Amino acid sequence: MFPYQSTYSVGVLPESVAVVDVNSDNKPDIIVANYGSNTVGVLLNVGNGTFLSQTNYSVGTGPESVAVVDVNSDNKPDIIVANFGTNNVGVLLNTGNGIFRNQTTYAVGNIPWSVTVADVNNDSKPDITVANSGLNTVSVLLNTGNGTFLTQTTYTVGLNPYSVAVADVNSDNKPDIIVANSGPNTVSVLLNTGSGTFLGQVTYATGILPKSVAIADVNNDTKPDIIVANTGSNTVCVLLNRGNGTFLNATTYSVGLTPLSVAVVDVNSDNYPDITVANYGANTVGVLLNIGNGTFLNQTSYSVGLLPWSVAVIDVNNDNKTDIIVANSGSNSVSVLSHC
Repeated sequence: MFPYQSTYSVGVLPESVAVVDVNSDNKPDIIVANYGSNTVGVLLNVGNGTFLSQTNYSVGTGPESVAVVDVNSDNKPDIIVANFGTNNVGVLLNTGNGIFRNQTTYAVGNIPWSVTVADVNNDSKPDITVANSGLNTVSVLLNTGNGTFLTQTTYTVGLNPYSVAVADVNSDNKPDIIVANSGPNTVSVLLNTGSGTFLGQVTYATGILPKSVAIADVNNDTKPDIIVANTGSNTVCVLLNRGNGTFLNATTYSVGLTPLSVAVVDVNSDNYPDITVANYGANTVGVLLNIGNGTFLNQTSYSVGLLPWSVAVIDVNNDNKTDIIVANSGSNSVSVLSHC
C-alpha cells in the first residue's frame, strides 16, 4: 500500500512532525521539531508530494512537540512548539507566505512533552493545551483573540503525562482533554465544564508506558474513541466510547518494538479510520486496517529511517490517497511514504 519512500534531511533528533499547508498554496507542508538543534524546520511542498529543503527557526531548548494552527485569525497557520528544556511553549506567527516570526514564549509546567491547539472555551479562538511530564499536570492557556495567550491554568493528571489530545467525548459540544499517563499506565479524561475549565480526571487502564494518544471514531457510532500507543508492551489499545464520555476496557493489538506515536486516519478509502504507529525500536511504521466495527487486522509494517519518533497521515501529493510522514530521530530525517 505504501511502496515508495522519499527521505528528507532535517535537524538533529526530530521528535515531532505536523503536516499542514503553511503558505496557502493548497499543498500540505512538513513542520518538524528538531529536539537536538533547538529549531523547528519547515519543508515546503513543491506540489507533487516532494519537498524543498527545510527552513529553520530557532525556538527554545529541546523542542519536543509541534502543532500548526491559525491562532490569530488571519487565515495563516502558525507554529506552536513545546520547549522541553525551557519549560515554555513558543508561538511563531506566520507572516503569510510560509515564513514565520520569532517565537513568543509562555511559561508552562516542568518538562512540557506534548502540545495541542484547540478552542476549549467556545470563543472561536484556538487555545493551547500542554502535557507537563515533570509536574504531572496539563496546562491550558486561553487565547486572548489576537494570538497572544493568558497565563496557564493547570490541572492534575497522572504520573508522567506524555501525550495530550483535545476532543468532545461526551457530545456536549465542549472539547475535553485526554492525556496518556506513562507512570500509572492510564489515560485521563477531563471533561470540559463549558467555559474552558475542566473537571477532575477520570482514568482508564492502558498498556505499559502509554506514550501517545489519538482520538477518533473507529466504530462509526459518532462517538470519539481513544487509541493509545503503549511503549512498554509493544501494543496499541482501543478504548471504545460508551456514548456519554466514559469508555469500555481497552482492546489490545500487537505492533512493533517500542511504539512511540499513533495516528488514526482512513488509509484505504473505506471510510473506516485505521491505526498507523511509529515503531521506534523496529525502525518501522505499522498500519492496522479497521475491519469496520472498530476492530483491527494485524499490522503491516513498512521500513522507515532510524528510530522513528512521530507519525502523521495526510495526502501530500493531491491524489486523494493518504500518505505517511515520519520523523526519524536516529537518522535526522523525515520519511514520506507515498500511497500507491
